[in-house]
Amino acid sequence: QVQLVESGGGLVQAGGSLRLSCAASGRTFSSYAMGWFRQAPGKEREFVAAINRGVGTYYGDSVKGRFTISRDNTKNTVYLQMKSLKHDDTAVYSCAAEAGSGPYRSGATYDVWGQGTHVTVSS
Repeated sequence: QVQLVESGGGLVQAGGSLRLSCAASGRTFSSYAMGWFRQAPGKEREFVAAINRGVGTYYGDSVKGRFTISRDNTKNTVYLQMKSLKHDDTAVYSCAAEAGSGPYRSGATYDVWGQGTHVTVSS
């Protein structure tokens, strides 16, 4: 089973960009689909993006067109490039791995979670 560690969070002004990384331990990273979720204070966890074992990607409606998920299996890392950030994007962002076949938009699908990284967007 993989272990996940996120990085890249921080404080950014509205309209700015950040790239989050999620590094996975273990030799089976390529066999997992990967997802990003976020949770803002007082709100439920929200699906952000997912990438399957190939190049198939999926996005939440609120980030479509602004965020891009990608993976580099040689580095055991999944990325979330975030552009045109809004105050409403402020949240703890967590990556997750799942060994099955989805549904990728549901957090219950995922087997392993990272600890999360904070993203704060100032307005």
